[in-house]
Amino acid sequence: MKIGIVGGTGLDNPDILKKCTEIEVETRFGKPSSVLKTGIIEGKEVVIIARHGLKHQIPPTHVNNRANIMAFKDSGVTHIIATCASGSLREEIGIGDIVIPDQFIDFTRHRDVTFHDDFNNGVVHTPMAEPFDPSLRQLLINTANSTGLKPHKTGTIITIEGPRFSTKAESRTFRNWGADIINMSITPEVILANEAGIPYACIAISTDYDSWREVSSNVSWDEILHVFESNVEKVKQLIIASIRNLSSD
Repeated sequence: MKIGIVGGTGLDNPDILKKCTEIEVETRFGKPSSVLKTGIIEGKEVVIIARHGLKHQIPPTHVNNRANIMAFKDSGVTHIIATCASGSLREEIGIGDIVIPDQFIDFTRHRDVTFHDDFNNGVVHTPMAEPFDPSLRQLLINTANSTGLKPHKTGTIITIEGPRFSTKAESRTFRNWGADIINMSITPEVILANEAGIPYACIAISTDYDSWREVSSNVSWDEILHVFESNVEKVKQLIIASIRNLSSD
């Protein structure tokens, strides 16, 4: 068993690894966003990639998601836990809340969304009805409940291209489509994990109300970073406890 962690905003360089080493790798899709930080958490092997780079220098559109997921695959990763900041599109999802999404809407337009650029070696259409692994999601939910975090157990996350934030019209449209939270990172990451056959689940922290909510101020990067950093410790503890509870079954 080896767990891959994708560090999102505020978790780009988490200090949670024992026996930490850094490995430079290159995949057939290029270099991943950062060196691979490998080590031990709760007796299990862990590999961490900083999604946007160790200095958060890579904007969402230019994250090499194919290299990131393939680096995990090549390293023998068996499960992926991702983290991300997200905007709430629902009144009941408050600032600082944790959401464990079960569905996504991909509203990106400029990203490589598959490993299969041709069908020379056979036709590949990957099932995507349940993109977030149900067992890994349930583990995160149960662990969060046991530590008093009370997560939102389901949610549809929509990924937009960025790096700009949504207009009010877009934000309200996404709500009407059934999206519950919004971010700029989860697709095609989760799509590629499914293509690679690696169970994938996400811990999303609600950091703002996007732009649909009239009583809220406009979302800003400083606000997002402040809220995520204020909650980063509980995300770390949830990851550690979930890895402790993760069995080879």
